[in-house]
Amino acid sequence: MEKAEKKLEIILRYFSEFSAHQLEQFSMLQPLYAEWNEKINVISRKDIDSLYEKHILHSLAIAAWFDFTPGIEIIDIGTGGGFPGIPLAIFFPDVKFLLADSIGKKIKVVQDIAEKTGLKNVEVLHGRAEEVRNRKFDFAVSRAVAPLKDLWNWSKPLLKNERKLAGFKNGLICLKRGDLSQEISESRLRPHLREIQSFFPEPEFEHKFILYNPL
Repeated sequence: MEKAEKKLEIILRYFSEFSAHQLEQFSMLQPLYAEWNEKINVISRKDIDSLYEKHILHSLAIAAWFDFTPGIEIIDIGTGGGFPGIPLAIFFPDVKFLLADSIGKKIKVVQDIAEKTGLKNVEVLHGRAEEVRNRKFDFAVSRAVAPLKDLWNWSKPLLKNERKLAGFKNGLICLKRGDLSQEISESRLRPHLREIQSFFPEPEFEHKFILYNPL
């Protein structure tokens, strides 16, 4: 646990108001992902020692911009190994998350990690976001899954046309990297854009962004 706590330092550099339970949950992620990564390639093998910076803190960039309030419902489209959904669910224990992915073995990992860390606010779905029926969410989140145009086409039908978060309409929030000008142009959207380095001035986050497209 001591090794995991040392790795937690990069998160505690930017966030401090965690309960003891949340700190324990974050500390558990390193050994759990390392164990799963020995069985299947959940995340890049070369990234496992940088889990807290490259995956967990990267996911929490969304929490640096959006302070989700209790009762908000969020779908994580193409969650993969559980990013950004798992770190956000730990950060916001009173927010409900549905983590969806079409790859069964990755959803099995997400289910196991959610159970072992005691996340009561997480559901998982083995399937695509466009297969979700009779459910609506306040926000959709995603991390480098597909072009913005596709993410918007998948998420828009799933969003409630109301506002629960002061200052923000419901919408899509996604983590992207690189030159996004063509991708944004092809989407015909006008998303709000923030550089992650404006929140976390780490070299790792150069040319990485959060895009927010409201309804």
